[in-house]
Amino acid sequence: MAAFLYDRLVTDHEYVQRVRQQRPSALLPVLAAASAHWHNDTWWNSPYRKYTPWALADIARVSLACGNEYRGDGGCTENDLLNMLAAYAALTDPMIRDHDSPESFSSWFLRISGEQFTFQESGYKDLARTAALFEQTTSARTPTCLVDGWAEDLLDCSLSDYVGVTQLLQVSALCNEGRFDSAWLDQPQMAQMCSVIPGDTIRRITERHFVTDQQAFKTENRARRLSRDPHLRRFEYNPLRGRPFLSGFGSGYLAPSSHLIVPKGSPLGLYYMGVSHFGNTFAQELGDLFEQYIGRQLRQLPDAEVHSEIIYRDERRSVDWIVVFNDLILLIEVKSTRPTQQLRLGVLERTNAALRQIRHAFKQVDTTAALIAGKDPKFSHIPADRPVQGLVVTMEPFHTANAPFQREMQPHTETPVTVCSAAELEHLVTLQDISASELFIERLADPLARTYSLTTALTGKNLGRNAILDAGWDSYPWKRHTDLRRDAPAHPGNS
Repeated sequence: MAAFLYDRLVTDHEYVQRVRQQRPSALLPVLAAASAHWHNDTWWNSPYRKYTPWALADIARVSLACGNEYRGDGGCTENDLLNMLAAYAALTDPMIRDHDSPESFSSWFLRISGEQFTFQESGYKDLARTAALFEQTTSARTPTCLVDGWAEDLLDCSLSDYVGVTQLLQVSALCNEGRFDSAWLDQPQMAQMCSVIPGDTIRRITERHFVTDQQAFKTENRARRLSRDPHLRRFEYNPLRGRPFLSGFGSGYLAPSSHLIVPKGSPLGLYYMGVSHFGNTFAQELGDLFEQYIGRQLRQLPDAEVHSEIIYRDERRSVDWIVVFNDLILLIEVKSTRPTQQLRLGVLERTNAALRQIRHAFKQVDTTAALIAGKDPKFSHIPADRPVQGLVVTMEPFHTANAPFQREMQPHTETPVTVCSAAELEHLVTLQDISASELFIERLADPLARTYSLTTALTGKNLGRNAILDAGWDSYPWKRHTDLRRDAPAHPGNS
């Protein structure tokens, strides 16, 4: 139950009506200021811990989709917002309706992880990975889409400038109660900044990729709904993810959820724009690039030999990477997949389709392990005298992929397999106090720990800097420019 105001469950209808009591023009600036103030994980210290980024984003969505300017007295106080946040925290769930069955609990777990964990990724890593992946990694195959000029075609600017604008907008929102006004660029003190990214470029990119208005928001919100179940409404796609700034709410642009700005410059944000613009070829070539990027990360392991995929009989291929430690063989299959919206809604009958690529990866791990154990001539350079584990690396996190209820949906394998995200692997390769192989061996020996995410095993470990991510971050305009380096945007969400 909510720790403030409500001592009962709240229906979605009641919650929506509570939000509608305030006019959007009054509520949204208060939301934007709150989101900027309780940024990153500082919401843990907010009143009653109610200022969660996912709750603030949904209140903004409800206000934009359902609010009007003819209700209320035109005011909105912090207490009004806290009442809405309390109602959100007390929202009922289909698990209650479905009598706490094992299936309903599994669905609830998928929904909650999709709702909350996506707001808890590291902004620094998301943005640094963009340059490290797209600009500093070379594909093993000849691309037809990701060729010179692709970013200018997609973004109307260089990739570096696009991420630089993302950083600028994020810092502006955090420092100005959620606002960015392009008129500020004409001020004398902004001249030096505009010498790095021209003011016209900043304006053009902001308007083209980051800004929407209330009517356009309403249209997209209706079009993107997958379910009419009111219990699931808050887990649906929020159009502010695609365009986090609003026009028409005071001077300049307003970001009612500043947490959604940085993801626009992440590989996931570029994935959706790229597929929309170039088609599925963009996704395929990004997958090839991502495979090589993971290889780059693995080569940072100080105590391992890293081998690329092996082609054996009838042109069949092994897992993407084989990592040889003195005490372990780690078989790594790379999948540039991401959770679908159906998975985030917890629709279990659609989960199998969402996990199809991961299922294939499990089989690939087991097949490669059998070839090594059977001493196939093509694998003669891989030792067959030590334990073998598998690692499936996805571009975006599948937060509950190792939990029993999702593991049961995967094929049985003789080889223990863990699913992890690129972000988790980026941490893994920086381990300082123990070897990555030791961590995997210890994790497998604990029946409970191996059902958790890899992040849990890394918690409390001594981690160093990731040189690949640092190089990606340092390639952006505010770090490259010597005169502005001391004023460069800090790592947003760095953890």
